[in-house]
Amino acid sequence: MATDLGELLVPYMPTIRVPRTGDRVFKSECAFSYDSPESEGGLYVCMNSFLGFGREHVERHYRKTGQSVYMHLKRHVKEKATGAAGGAIPRRRNGKVFLDLELNRDFNGDGYEYEDEAKLVIFPDHFEIPLPNIEELPALVTIACDAVLNAPSPYKKQESDSWEEEIQVSRHARSLRQQENGVRIPPSGWKCAKCEMRENVWLNLTDGSVLCGKWFFDGSGGNGHALEHYKETNFPLAVKLDTINPDGADVYSFDEEETVLDPHISEHLLHFGIDMLQMQRTESGHHTDNHVQPRVSDWEVIQEAGLKLKPVYGSGYTGIKNLGNSCYLSTTMQVLFSIPEFQRAYVGNLQRIFDYSPLDPTQDFNTQMAKLGRGLLSGQYSKPPMKSELIEQVMKEEYKQQQRGISPKMFKALVSKGHPEFSSNRQQDAHEFLLHLINLVERNSSGSENPSDVFRFLVEERVQCCQTQNVRYSQRVDYLMQLPVPLEAASNREELIAYESKRKEAEENMQPPPEPVRARIPFTACLQAFTEPENVPDFWSSALQAKSAGVKTSRFASFPEYMVVQIKKFTFGLDWVPKKLDVSVDIPDFLDLNRLRATGLQAGEEELPDLTPPIVIPEDTRDSTTNNSLESPEIDESSVMQLAEMGFPLEACRKAVYYTGNMGAEMAFNWIIAHMEEPDFAEPLAVPTYMEPDLPSPSLPSTSALDSQPPEESISILTSMGFPRHHTIQALKATNNNLERALDWIFTHPDCEDESEAMSDTADTEPNDNSFSNANAHSDSSLSPDQDLSSPRVRDGPGRYELFAFISHMGASTMSGHYVCHMKKEGRWLIYNDHKVCLSERPPKDLGYMYFYRRLSSC
Repeated sequence: MATDLGELLVPYMPTIRVPRTGDRVFKSECAFSYDSPESEGGLYVCMNSFLGFGREHVERHYRKTGQSVYMHLKRHVKEKATGAAGGAIPRRRNGKVFLDLELNRDFNGDGYEYEDEAKLVIFPDHFEIPLPNIEELPALVTIACDAVLNAPSPYKKQESDSWEEEIQVSRHARSLRQQENGVRIPPSGWKCAKCEMRENVWLNLTDGSVLCGKWFFDGSGGNGHALEHYKETNFPLAVKLDTINPDGADVYSFDEEETVLDPHISEHLLHFGIDMLQMQRTESGHHTDNHVQPRVSDWEVIQEAGLKLKPVYGSGYTGIKNLGNSCYLSTTMQVLFSIPEFQRAYVGNLQRIFDYSPLDPTQDFNTQMAKLGRGLLSGQYSKPPMKSELIEQVMKEEYKQQQRGISPKMFKALVSKGHPEFSSNRQQDAHEFLLHLINLVERNSSGSENPSDVFRFLVEERVQCCQTQNVRYSQRVDYLMQLPVPLEAASNREELIAYESKRKEAEENMQPPPEPVRARIPFTACLQAFTEPENVPDFWSSALQAKSAGVKTSRFASFPEYMVVQIKKFTFGLDWVPKKLDVSVDIPDFLDLNRLRATGLQAGEEELPDLTPPIVIPEDTRDSTTNNSLESPEIDESSVMQLAEMGFPLEACRKAVYYTGNMGAEMAFNWIIAHMEEPDFAEPLAVPTYMEPDLPSPSLPSTSALDSQPPEESISILTSMGFPRHHTIQALKATNNNLERALDWIFTHPDCEDESEAMSDTADTEPNDNSFSNANAHSDSSLSPDQDLSSPRVRDGPGRYELFAFISHMGASTMSGHYVCHMKKEGRWLIYNDHKVCLSERPPKDLGYMYFYRRLSSC
């Protein structure tokens, strides 16, 4: 038999590989579906590429590649047998095969055991060789099989490459001696004992001192009194007070100079009267913040936790498992795949996408989008339990009618690849992820239907010089409408004032704070704040050829098929950590924006001259014959240092402050977040040189713009959007290779000359007073041109909409908490809370974060 097997495998030996360092072995998930070893047909792992395939897809891979040898993995899940005493027999472990395979969380309780089997399968005859077969198989095959079976998860490398550094247990944790000084820490009102600072305060775990930090690992600021205390006392460990929750807390070791783990943190905190294990924990395992009185109702209302919600199953009702702070991704993808254009682009073209996928489909965006869409829409992973299972659950009094859902590990690994935030395991902003995902859709829709067209619209921005009354009209592309929250317009303003007074009084007396009061904001007030004129700082009037006061108003030049409305609940606290406004907004089911339609240049209005604001060379530089370099531009160094102390590269901070016109650290912070992925992010600031303003030809380009070709990468990004190459080169040269400004230039110069005439207009650019809008910070690289290749493709129509979905956030900032989404399907509202999908009884529309409207078909 050994000879027979050896001879049988001889023709296939060149195709069998031993996994090398860096090879990823996908033995827990199919590349095209969510089949796994626990699925009915098991999983087939290619012994050459180490990709995994379900039974439905392995034949396609065989036909495409000719690879014949696969390892078939099958995991049998069954209940444990009970012994004579009624207790479960210890779990039986099969030591021969893939022991490190990640367990399905649905079956990881004490009542189940697993029996794994593996075998080699040779296609096309499906000849099977059970494993292990050490004596009968060639040595190379045995080594390859063992390596595959023992290979780690392909996602572990991603986790180690993320910004999440592995935190070590402090050497002081076990031996920490705490003083018996009677100190008890109140649940709120903390402040530094030396400077009374109320932000970024730390509790020393030895003597209970509460002192401020000094720009520790989380980027918070302070006066360093906690560090001074350590130098005086050598008490090594401190915990940040507003991070304490039932799952742990942020602990810093002054001696080890790093963030550490304290396995005994609950005991150490209890010493000072803080019982972290009794803090409020919600049903989903997420915690509330302890620096205010726990608001159980927030979490209950949004998740409808107090109601007996009826589960639903089938197509479009498939949940998504939480991978650990991945709910921002899950909620966004649930909404996107409820839109027909996304369904048609990916699931409707699924066979074509799969047939033409590259050899490594795990790295192909369209393949993984089609896979996710089919997983959500097929109903294959959303089936009600069998009748026998229901009876068994009721008998055991553990009736939990929940679906398994799908686990988007492969999808998350791909869409977050290379992104400093989404590739981490931290919670993220669903709004930021939506824009990131739209960007990826745009990049990967060349030559095919682009479903993100349904979101794209044009914004008309009107800037007026307050002195001359002259105006300038320009357009930019955007994908969502950001509504400000005018707290001064709250309908319960008197109640809010009374609460604030009580809160301050409680802080001063070191008493528990009163029950928080939520501000109730009329939606009409948010819309009014959106339409109000906005001052333009450092506005350069081309009519005066000098700086002047300017105001800007924004209107819709087109209305998209789907309007996304974001309520701007998040702001920055004194510690530069994003925080959320506690507000309730009366969101309408129907939205009419037609009155916000742009009108363009009106009769009697005079346009501002089309001139470029010069950057004047300093007098001492022009007069000098020995110094040819330009003086450094004026940059607000205090803003630069605020950003640098948050951990960003110094040069990137200087660029952020410069390109946002010294408008403050918050605006510069937004610029940094929007440009972190650019290859020159941390390179020194290069300020373009301009002609003196009194020279006769202000439209002539600078020498540096003429002599240097724009980076090919920037040219490729713009041409990939469909713009002509000579047009993109002209735009980049005119804007010193700034992609954001280049896009604005393209849209404001649609009738530019051909390549031979391009050099005469390279400096004829519009002043970019609005390029730093937070709403537009992510829309610069996501444009798709119309057939004339001179303007973005938009689907204009009436501005009347109906609400069909909204995403809600629970927690105090985008960096923590939990997301759920509600969607209206077939006339009924549903709640999607990770893997649970149920009929919604009371959709909390007033507490949402992002709202999705579809255009009314009757318009």
